[in-house]
Amino acid sequence: MNLFQYGHFKSHAGLPLKWKLESDAIKDEEWDCVAKMIMDYQKRPFYKAVGIPRGGIKMANALQKYASGDPSHFTLICDDVFTTGTSFKNFIDANYPMWTSAMGYRWVLFARKKSNIHPHHVNALFTMPG
Repeated sequence: MNLFQYGHFKSHAGLPLKWKLESDAIKDEEWDCVAKMIMDYQKRPFYKAVGIPRGGIKMANALQKYASGDPSHFTLICDDVFTTGTSFKNFIDANYPMWTSAMGYRWVLFARKKSNIHPHHVNALFTMPG
């Protein structure tokens, strides 16, 4: 399985895509490296890491070792790829309906557009150029 794939794909929001990042190709030890990289930037403690199914689960598992376990801290929600924010919005609406748009910590491995991540308060480790 290749990490980068070119072809005809649909995003979670139903948008046509010419390429995708296939996070299932990332090994567990590589997710551990991604988690360490994120922790270079995530300076505030978080209660636990929660992954948006499917792409965010392995990332959350790798980040969990850095969780404080203190329920007074925010939860960190993560996903593999950010395209429109639909996955984040749907996941938060379903699982954290009491949150405002700025609550919690949000991370993705990769964002397709830098401009899209800011309204959703999502941090991206890697971002496509503007």
